[in-house]
Amino acid sequence: MDAVDLQIIRELQADGRLSNQDLADRVRLSPSPCLRRVRRLEEAGLIRGYTAMVDQVGFGLPITVFVRIRLERHTGEAVRLFEEHVAVIEHIQDCYLMAGSSDYLLRVVIESLQAYEALVRDRIHAIPGIASIESSFAYGSVKQSRVYPRPK
Repeated sequence: MDAVDLQIIRELQADGRLSNQDLADRVRLSPSPCLRRVRRLEEAGLIRGYTAMVDQVGFGLPITVFVRIRLERHTGEAVRLFEEHVAVIEHIQDCYLMAGSSDYLLRVVIESLQAYEALVRDRIHAIPGIASIESSFAYGSVKQSRVYPRPK
């Protein structure tokens, strides 16, 4: 991957609806080589897909919760079971494996506090092997970038 590939990726991260002609203009290539590079990046799995960025509040999910999970045990079975359950809960948008006092950090988007309570009681508490659940509610967003910084 060279500097032009990085620039193509960053441009598409900022606007995935760019036409090939506009993308080629921005990265200073002619359209055919630009399209070849995009296809190569897609085939290599660096570009995994294209999506719409949707307003979370307008969509009806105004609440963001960061949830720290600690497991009782760290056996392969306990980890596998937890991760399988988390993977199928739609409101959990992201799940990170963490170092430190928590084992996982989840980002949840949800309709209301009542809906969050139901999610925790009915879905998260039902996952075997959880030792603790700590929730932090975001009351605003300062920055949400979809464009990765340039690697050095």
